[in-house]
Amino acid sequence: MAAITSTDIQGAVRHWLNTPVSGYLGSDYGQDTKSLLQRPHADDTPNSFIGKMRADVPPLQSLPPGALNLYGVPAPPDRMHLIVEVAGQAIEMEG
Repeated sequence: MAAITSTDIQGAVRHWLNTPVSGYLGSDYGQDTKSLLQRPHADDTPNSFIGKMRADVPPLQSLPPGALNLYGVPAPPDRMHLIVEVAGQAIEMEG
């Protein structure tokens, strides 16, 4: 039986970050960053950014609390770069 590696999980998170909601017919898999960031994202409720990511990417459900984080880094002149941290590995969101 093959084990799921951290590289596999990072790839799944990158795929989720680059897939718009309903990008697959009949599924609400994917993210709508602008919509999800208007809600609290520090908790794991299904309506939060982190909660939706955990629900859509099953391997994330096995990670302990605090292993999945979302950070915003201000960038001039008026932008914010979003970074998802998965078990200590940073993944910068594009766009």
